[in-house]
Amino acid sequence: MAHRKPRPAGRTRAGIRTPALATAALTSVALLSQTATAAPSTDDKPSLEEVEKKVDDLYRQAGSATENYNAAKERTTKQKKKVETLLDDVAQRTDKLNEAREQLGSFAAAQYRTGAAAPDGASLLLADSPQDYLDQTQLMDRLTDRQQGTVDAYVTQQAEAAEQRRQATDSLDQLTESQNALKAGKAKVQAKLAEARELLSTLTAEERTRLAAIEQREQEEAERKARELARQQAAAQTTQEAQEAQGATTAAPREATGTAQGATGATGATQEEPSAGTESTTPAEDSTYASKAAKALAFARAQIGKPYVWGATGPGSYDCSGLTQAAWKAAGVDLPRTTYEQVDAGTTVSLANARPGDLIFFYDNIGHVGLYIGNGMMIHAPKPGTYVREESVFYDGESSIHSVVRPA
Repeated sequence: MAHRKPRPAGRTRAGIRTPALATAALTSVALLSQTATAAPSTDDKPSLEEVEKKVDDLYRQAGSATENYNAAKERTTKQKKKVETLLDDVAQRTDKLNEAREQLGSFAAAQYRTGAAAPDGASLLLADSPQDYLDQTQLMDRLTDRQQGTVDAYVTQQAEAAEQRRQATDSLDQLTESQNALKAGKAKVQAKLAEARELLSTLTAEERTRLAAIEQREQEEAERKARELARQQAAAQTTQEAQEAQGATTAAPREATGTAQGATGATGATQEEPSAGTESTTPAEDSTYASKAAKALAFARAQIGKPYVWGATGPGSYDCSGLTQAAWKAAGVDLPRTTYEQVDAGTTVSLANARPGDLIFFYDNIGHVGLYIGNGMMIHAPKPGTYVREESVFYDGESSIHSVVRPA
């Protein structure tokens, strides 16, 4: 996914094996810079900020292409199974048709022996249907109930076999299209990643150091915003608990008032409206969700340190949606494969009311997802060259957050 860089040197976070982008993606190209025989021209050379933005854009585009690849892979797998099933059905129906044809042939031979018709096997095979042949030769009047059933079954099986062949042909065409889309998606991801690596390889050692400093400042700002979000959520929780406690102390007087007014058809008991920015849930629902979320988070934490690999669903590596899908599966909840589908697989809540276990989606194209762990932090698989790790939900700026979804 196209996301923020690893944490810079001197700062630690679970699962980060590389201190910064300058030592993650850039380390792989350091030899290119060090072996350059002449300093590159500064004419029309982009600034470090422009390079960083361009690289981030390329990673984001690669992330989007990865989700499209994942969707195409899912379609291909399903269509391949469908084609295999249809072809098996066609083979079975063909066998049944051959058996029924032999029985019909024996009926015609029997009728010939009784003098009812000439043994014209070609007419039977070339007729539009066995029914037409039998009608034409007036054999239908001489068929027993059992023979008539065989004829009817043949006609039905013939029609069903033709339909199965048509469906198999259509499915094969769709499978071919999906396989082509899969190849194109893979090529697009690889092209974007290659372009990012090529751009990074043009930086000098001094530029890499400066870029690492820029990234560190951005990361510190992201962590500051995470702490602020944590304070806001804690304050909102305190307020909600105080309101609930106040409501409990006034419950008995309100019930008495409601009972008295009930005699005249009025009700004095009113339901408390949820405070602004909160989602209304019952204690039982909260407890059930918290239990499932704890399992999902335990799984996600166990994956920290494993590499991001686009298209991967574990257990040795993950892409972003592969990680969230696997985490919630460990909690007994089946999520779809891609971010585009996962965003619709639950209830949308506000960021202020995000709870551990919620899915945090990023960018207008919903190209990335992470698992919220509380205090403004999440566990996610960021992008190629990085590892599953904990990071601020503001790792790519506040504006990058698309939505928050509670999946269970």
